[in-house]
Amino acid sequence: MVLSCAIFMCGTTVYAQKQQPNSVAASACDEPPYHALDFWVGEWDVFDSGDSSKAGESSISKILKGCAIEVNWVGTEGEHVRELFYYDKPQREWIQVWVGDAGATKQRQLLDQAENGTVRFQGKVAHVDGRSHLDRSTVTPLPGHRIHQVIELSRDQGNSWQTVFDAEYRRRK
Repeated sequence: MVLSCAIFMCGTTVYAQKQQPNSVAASACDEPPYHALDFWVGEWDVFDSGDSSKAGESSISKILKGCAIEVNWVGTEGEHVRELFYYDKPQREWIQVWVGDAGATKQRQLLDQAENGTVRFQGKVAHVDGRSHLDRSTVTPLPGHRIHQVIELSRDQGNSWQTVFDAEYRRRK
């Protein structure tokens, strides 16, 4: 009985070693889809597009050997948001998970990616009372190390949209 347990343990160890490649390549997430948001990585000061007032600061970095992107947002009124973007390889889509310090959460999926690099994420946000709304974010790279982001809401299943955030990201020097 001891012998069979020893053989089982050895077999399990060999199986586990075969399941984990000798070198988990640093490039495991280096395929082109994993680079769709690279233009947004960096340290940013964010300004309201309407009146040019500062809206906040955003720190966006690639994490987990390039397999995900983390966003740390701090608004001028002290609100904090954390976001995680990851590429779901089997589904061939980017997913965004958004959590604010007031308890709000969102999850969006990448809908569109234009040749100029513009990306649009959209998702359904559930309310505590059972209602929901659509929420989408469009992010466009601009010349001069700038980014334009527009966040919109729809309470009528996408028939009309209300802009709730329109800002320009300027790379910090």
